[in-house]
Amino acid sequence: MHLSVVDKLEKIAAADWNALAGYANPFTRHEFLALLESSGCVNAETGWRPQHLVLHSDGPLQGRLLGALPLYLKTHSYGEYVFDWAWANAYARAGHSYYPKLVVSVPFTPVTGPRLLAAADAESTRIKKKLIQGAWEMQATHNASSLHWLFVDQADAALLETEQHLLRTGCQFHWHNAGYRDFEDFLSTFTAHKRKKIKRERRHVREANIAMEILTGAAIRAAHWDSFYEFYHSTIRAHGAIPYLSREFFHGLGQVLPQQVVLVLARCDGRYVAGALNLRGEDTLYGRYWGSHGDFHSLHFETCYYTAIEYCIAQGLKRFEAGAQGEHKLARGFTPVVTRSAHRLVHPQFNRAVAEYLTRERIEISSYIDELNEHVPFKKEMTAEK
Repeated sequence: MHLSVVDKLEKIAAADWNALAGYANPFTRHEFLALLESSGCVNAETGWRPQHLVLHSDGPLQGRLLGALPLYLKTHSYGEYVFDWAWANAYARAGHSYYPKLVVSVPFTPVTGPRLLAAADAESTRIKKKLIQGAWEMQATHNASSLHWLFVDQADAALLETEQHLLRTGCQFHWHNAGYRDFEDFLSTFTAHKRKKIKRERRHVREANIAMEILTGAAIRAAHWDSFYEFYHSTIRAHGAIPYLSREFFHGLGQVLPQQVVLVLARCDGRYVAGALNLRGEDTLYGRYWGSHGDFHSLHFETCYYTAIEYCIAQGLKRFEAGAQGEHKLARGFTPVVTRSAHRLVHPQFNRAVAEYLTRERIEISSYIDELNEHVPFKKEMTAEK
């Protein structure tokens, strides 16, 4: 077996990469990751230098692809959603450089999924351990301060912990489909007060003469993408954030993953006034970005949550992950779940200090989730059944 580094994902055949990554999660697919590079969103200039680690059965980039890592050399901590700015500041105060660092992740995407890509066979664990060792050797090659694995699934997290990585937990809010017949059936599980609030929010949107549209596949035209790009930028401007994604990326997304894109648009008086971009996996809908022109009462909730939940119910999807953070999702039927990342810092004293911090943080996250579960909007009998 031979480890190699590729600086462009296009050097690896899409079918070979996807054979390892699978098709359940759209973000780890070759099409999505390669588009981030070809559209100019991910490169050395943006601080995301691709250094993908691949393992072949024989020779550099020869033979059968056995394993792979979506690996990036970072010169900052933007676009990660697992925040380590305090660690970087502590390094700087001690006279050390935190950057560059190595990150195994899907850029700009706080979605849990496989990171150690390998075929599910008898050699899987051995291949994954070789990838882990290869990533650590890459750290030495680049003199990087640390190695970070973001939004790893539970299996990868367990393996990384045995390989001397520090585990970190976080919290997101996901919607789960309990076999609902329709949206009213879903609302029937709420307490009366919470149910009335959601109905009132949906009514505000209807009374504003706003109609919701769900577009997928070939129904999404270039004009739709142009409209959504403007919505995306409106949110960026409103929050003073960084526009990570280009117009070319959004147009390209409709071309390379047309069946995975679920675009929700809100129309008022003949023009689009808001939109939300979702990607569909095998059994999950993933909400990513939203934006609007104008201030419409409750339109954010309708565009980002309620219409998407109706889509999930109609399509029989099991789960809806509506992005990072957001305690306001709790009152709308989303429940807290644990997210995981893994970290290894070169400096032994900092590694120990971070390990102690993460131990305390995990306890706090667990308590936080317990507290959140005390405030879910469901009837007591529904909570007991869960």
